[in-house]
Amino acid sequence: MDITFIRHGHGEHLMDYPNQLNCQHPGLTELGKSQVIALRKQVVVAPEDVILVSPTKRTIETALLLVPNTNLTFSPLVGPRMFPQNPDFVAYVCDQIYSKEELSHKYSGIRMVELGLDCWEESINQMDACRFKILAEHLLEWCRQQSGNTYIISHDGTISNYRMLLGEKGITKSDFLGEAGQYTMRNV
Repeated sequence: MDITFIRHGHGEHLMDYPNQLNCQHPGLTELGKSQVIALRKQVVVAPEDVILVSPTKRTIETALLLVPNTNLTFSPLVGPRMFPQNPDFVAYVCDQIYSKEELSHKYSGIRMVELGLDCWEESINQMDACRFKILAEHLLEWCRQQSGNTYIISHDGTISNYRMLLGEKGITKSDFLGEAGQYTMRNV
């Protein structure tokens, strides 16, 4: 299975950086929308592929622009996660995820990855590395059991944390994808 990580396009919380980081549920800016539309030329999703989306407005908007009319699956296990992890860092309001109830109300016919874990109540943003590893490995195993490849539409820090979990060494902030960037890991 291949995993392609895709970072959301330019978000409203970045328009007046860092002053807008405490804006709740920021969406994409017009620039962000155009970035995602340009990315569509590079992303080819097969019907059997899985599209996992962070339950935030900007990632959902990215997914809907990138792969319209495709079944999306939401999981808090690909929600915002700080990188590098530091217990002294404060979580920003812009990184709060939608609850299951909010998602169900805003988007009809959605699918959610449950995995029998209580991961909707506990954010992965500042989660202890050992707990994150256990939950993330459950999610990756679920992805391997699906019939196609996996696309994860998420955030800089989350993508970097997964890349490290999947064996990449020496990842720093300079490895962040950038807005509407993509990165594929083969045969994971």
